[in-house]
Amino acid sequence: MKSFLALVCLLAAHAAIADESDVSLKDAPGREAVHASCLACHSADYILMHASFLDEKGWRASVSKMIDVMGAPITPEQAQVIVRYLAVNYGAPKD
Repeated sequence: MKSFLALVCLLAAHAAIADESDVSLKDAPGREAVHASCLACHSADYILMHASFLDEKGWRASVSKMIDVMGAPITPEQAQVIVRYLAVNYGAPKD
């Protein structure tokens, strides 16, 4: 039992110090707004995971959900900047 508990503690410690520094967002207008507003709650991985299927409408819905459901303190002006950045740099490819 002690070895199992030690393993759980070791895994939890490893997760706590995981380095996500290799994931960075594209340097473009709006990046700072995304860093300040979005990455305060989740990693850049979340953005990259959704980039393959969210277009501008999808990013707008996602940002709205973060504001309306999750309570993200983002103004309408900031939301426009964030959505534009995400759509231009991480929008789903058009067919």
